[in-house]
Amino acid sequence: MKAITIDLESFIPVSAAREPIFEPKNRRGKIDVTFLVLVLILLTFGLIMLFSASYAYALYNEGNSFYYIERQLFFAVVGVAAMIFVSQVNYKILRTYSVLLFVGAVALLVIADIFMRDQYGFARWIYIGGFSFQPSEIAKFAIIVFFAHLATTNANKMGTFRHGVLPFGIWLAVVALLVIWSRHLSGTIIVGALGIAMMWFGGTKLKYFVMLVGAGVLGVITVLIVPAFMEYAGDRVTTWLDPYSDPLGEGFQVIQSFIAIGSGGIWGAGLGNSRQKYLYIPEPQNDFIFPVICEELGFIGASIILILFALLVLRGYVIAMRCPDKFGSLIAAGCVTHIGMQVVLNIAVVTGTIPNTGISLPLFSYGGTALLMTLGEMGVVLSVSKKSSINKH
Repeated sequence: MKAITIDLESFIPVSAAREPIFEPKNRRGKIDVTFLVLVLILLTFGLIMLFSASYAYALYNEGNSFYYIERQLFFAVVGVAAMIFVSQVNYKILRTYSVLLFVGAVALLVIADIFMRDQYGFARWIYIGGFSFQPSEIAKFAIIVFFAHLATTNANKMGTFRHGVLPFGIWLAVVALLVIWSRHLSGTIIVGALGIAMMWFGGTKLKYFVMLVGAGVLGVITVLIVPAFMEYAGDRVTTWLDPYSDPLGEGFQVIQSFIAIGSGGIWGAGLGNSRQKYLYIPEPQNDFIFPVICEELGFIGASIILILFALLVLRGYVIAMRCPDKFGSLIAAGCVTHIGMQVVLNIAVVTGTIPNTGISLPLFSYGGTALLMTLGEMGVVLSVSKKSSINKH
């Protein structure tokens, strides 16, 4: 039997040559205006709907109707500024620091798991002074960049198990285990799905995905039989199968979501006229903001928002496909896939298609870390768009 050898480069590839932060003027292209406009339209819609969905809850819990929108506006302004700045930065510099970014993300997850666990066993946040952030949001972006680097480095070997599966699987397992240990189920789902998507974009053969699915199923079974997670995950599944089995407990949020979506009808009750946001839907400014959108804007309004998200993702894929650089193509595809995944999963949760896993709606749900990271990723896509030929025709 032939011995299997593993070289270190398969797992941590040599960093790319140092790139300039800003390219010379004669090599700069133009950002994709269509993509930028779609981002800004969705962000504007998101801020309007966040205020509409949150003011009653904010007044009752914080004594200030503007509590959530004030903070989200701040992060939106900072995020847009960051997006524009990142769009002017040479995206190739991310490859130079991809390993450092990945190691830093893992370190933050470890810090959260060890030092930031609350009384309920959750370790989703890191608190520094008066600020807090979710390390899992940084980990998602780190997976995109690091896996794009791995796939670019091993571009001619991605069809092999040794280079196209093994290193990706090991590093993905490390991050996924750290995220699930923090009891962040939705973060684990996104991290795992993003990692698999990046492998697919990078050139991993289809036959190996059967192995990945098997490993994923084994991982889910393992999590479900671990006592620390069994009750937590089991309650989510039970509620999903029959939310009316506990209508005033675990099933309450989902039931109120159904009522809000159904009450909207075709045209909706009108902006600001939702009834379910008045302390019926728990925390309507977060993961369950979409039912409020459905109630106020109806099927037509909700469909328009979903169409805008679809156009954003499709435009991002066009940018990725037309980018002449493999690394740029992969990170652009990864960033818009991240957006698409979260939108689909969020809608699936609020409609009862999948168990409630706490997945936010990008650019709409309240959360500074998520909004900053989303706009930062959109800035990366805009940076890649300058290298593509999309603006030359």
